[in-house]
Amino acid sequence: MAVWLTNTHRNGENMRRTLTRRHAIGAVALGVLALGLAPSGARAAGDDKIIISGASGQLGHATVKALLARGVPAKNLILVSRTPDTLAEFVKQGAIARFGDFGKPESLPAAYAGGTRMLLISIGFSATPRPEAHKRAIDAAVKAGVKQIAYTSFVAISQGETSGLASDHYQTEEILKKSGVAWTFLRNSIYSDVLLPQAAKMVAEGRVTVPATASRIGYVTRDDCAAAAAAVLATPGHDNKAYDITGPELIGPREVAAAASAVTGRKIAEVQADPNAPSPRSFGGPALEVVSTAVKDLTGRPPMSLKQLFAANRDKLLGGSH
Repeated sequence: MAVWLTNTHRNGENMRRTLTRRHAIGAVALGVLALGLAPSGARAAGDDKIIISGASGQLGHATVKALLARGVPAKNLILVSRTPDTLAEFVKQGAIARFGDFGKPESLPAAYAGGTRMLLISIGFSATPRPEAHKRAIDAAVKAGVKQIAYTSFVAISQGETSGLASDHYQTEEILKKSGVAWTFLRNSIYSDVLLPQAAKMVAEGRVTVPATASRIGYVTRDDCAAAAAAVLATPGHDNKAYDITGPELIGPREVAAAASAVTGRKIAEVQADPNAPSPRSFGGPALEVVSTAVKDLTGRPPMSLKQLFAANRDKLLGGSH
């Protein structure tokens, strides 16, 4: 009997110690969550107020949808646009829409008030030089207390290109680096969406003209750019980093024709360009021959291929016919 009592006492003591250890482990786990080291879904539900500058544009609109899909509450979104009335669908869900215009810098402090993270979508050509307009936005965001600015830059900069189309983006990157705020550069490639009308023309004519110096580009869909931007805004670990946002493959006229033919079932013959004819204006070159894994690394899924894009827009390639 004495032995049985002793063993019972020991078993009870062991159980007490086990429960104590489990309680301690649970407390540590809760502490980790409280420090913001939770998975991205929990991180997205935090207190960050995310500004989308240019929210009414196609990329801005897609990024808002991508943030909501990641679980970021609409109430945590500050949507800034020259036409905030166009953002009613998001306002109904709890987002804040505000007027902000780079051409009217006095509008920016109130537009960015309360924001902690920001997506600065590069603007098109305007009366104000783009780097100067972007600087107005950056300065206003810093004064408003924004801690991180993600900027939609250009992939060619990663290859050392700082002139031409890359010039304004390079200058903006330098402004951001000197601003004192944490930065993230989303160096987007050319949107593959622009290839749809080219492919439709090839399908209609049944041929593709291939220049002798045809270059290939790592085209990426606008939606993949939006998904990458949403990931950078909704998860930690992206301060002072640059990402090349590209599709999964290099694409030139041959690849466009092959994908269009495979999706539509229409034969597209390849025609060599007349070597004596003036060369068409070529866009691309080595600085755009870039393919990266950034979209998959950031979002957890691979970027859309050209064939997938064409399949999703088959009617457009066929000009509405079937």
